[in-house]
Amino acid sequence: MNVTEPARAHHPVVTEHRKRRSEDVQLRVADSITKFAGSMTFVYVHIIAFAAWMLFVEKNPWPTLTLTVSLEAIFLSTFVMIGQNRQADFAQRKADHDFNEQELELKLNTEVTKAVHALAKEIHEIVSASAAPPKTT
Repeated sequence: MNVTEPARAHHPVVTEHRKRRSEDVQLRVADSITKFAGSMTFVYVHIIAFAAWMLFVEKNPWPTLTLTVSLEAIFLSTFVMIGQNRQADFAQRKADHDFNEQELELKLNTEVTKAVHALAKEIHEIVSASAAPPKTT
């Protein structure tokens, strides 16, 4: 980061979410696995491993390969669901935070609008009184 650049501020929910996830070992492990499983490195490792297995390790790899791939799919789908649950929880907490902030902003804007209206009425009364023709008796 450049010294002259300001530090990037994150949404409070993002900051809290990252802190909470970094404190939980299980969540860090799940995040690491999900990150790796969602990469092209994962695909390349599997291509090489399965090709080597089918060509050099077993003469009839299909039963064992089917079992291995099925088990891997079960675990990977679990990690995907963990990620989806995490995203849903994050989205809900962010929506709740944003709603509360919006409500506070609406209340403040209403108060400011009422104050501006009151001041405008006072100014109008003062200007009207000074611009009125003098009363004749």
